[in-house]
Amino acid sequence: MSDHNDRDDLAERRRNKLKVLQFDKDGKGLVETEKPKETFSDVGGLDAVKKKIRMNFILPLKQPELFAAYGKEAGGSLLLYGPPGCGKTFLARAIAGEIDANFLHIELQAILGMYVGQSESNLHDIFEKARENKPCVIFIDELDAMGGSRNTMRQHHDRMLVNQLLLELDGLQSFNDNVFVIGATNTPWYLDSALRRPGRFNHLIFVPPPEEAERETILGLKLAGKPTDGLELARIARETRHFSGADLEQLVKDAVEAALERTLETGDIQPITQDDLRKSVKGRKATTLEWFSTAKNYATFSDINNDYQIVLDYIKANGLK
Repeated sequence: MSDHNDRDDLAERRRNKLKVLQFDKDGKGLVETEKPKETFSDVGGLDAVKKKIRMNFILPLKQPELFAAYGKEAGGSLLLYGPPGCGKTFLARAIAGEIDANFLHIELQAILGMYVGQSESNLHDIFEKARENKPCVIFIDELDAMGGSRNTMRQHHDRMLVNQLLLELDGLQSFNDNVFVIGATNTPWYLDSALRRPGRFNHLIFVPPPEEAERETILGLKLAGKPTDGLELARIARETRHFSGADLEQLVKDAVEAALERTLETGDIQPITQDDLRKSVKGRKATTLEWFSTAKNYATFSDINNDYQIVLDYIKANGLK
């Protein structure tokens, strides 16, 4: 039942994106390159994740002769996956900043077109733009919405878009050296199997929820510049195990709302207190728990290649059921 519901949610998400399309005067998606300032120094923790990314993305660019000896060129693709709200987009931006590359952040609504073949053309144009602005990182957010399994797609144009993505990843029409493609998804098990073949998204990177020290840092950043009094963020960090970055942001919003209510009642600025944060914690559960439940079922019963063993290891190490 859960698998059926997840697929229905994915189909609904695709329909919703079709309703909010925006086009420029030429009918193409609005996508611009930028130069992110974030680097790995801005990413707290995730040492194993950053090490793998350095090996596959950063070092081949900085030491091309060494990697060329092993037949490895700069460029390629990787897939970031994990619970929602855990910083996959921020990590992708940090990768671009680390290698001083241009950054293209694309979503489905920036690609889909009104006419037959336009979506495929838009996707090709984006890859061409990246090739003209090398080094460049193409970040495809919610990759499952664009590259879902063709076996479950009812519409021909949906399958054609997946075919075009495969074509661009293979670089059949031009070279992809110094073009880095990063995909992000909460449900990697729903991607088309062809996207996982060597040379495409064959590097999987699990992005877990923030650890305790990272949660304390996130809370501090979200509370910066706001009136506070007597906060013990280390204690709140201990009480928010498994919370995602998005969960922590909502926790702070709840506390801010409580302080604002007191301010409106008294007429004076009231600070955010430890009690505000603790009440917010008690009223919420980590949204990552549902994701881990789904991921565990898939990794246990359907993961033939053991691609998601790292998720099972994380669940065991962190006492998740």
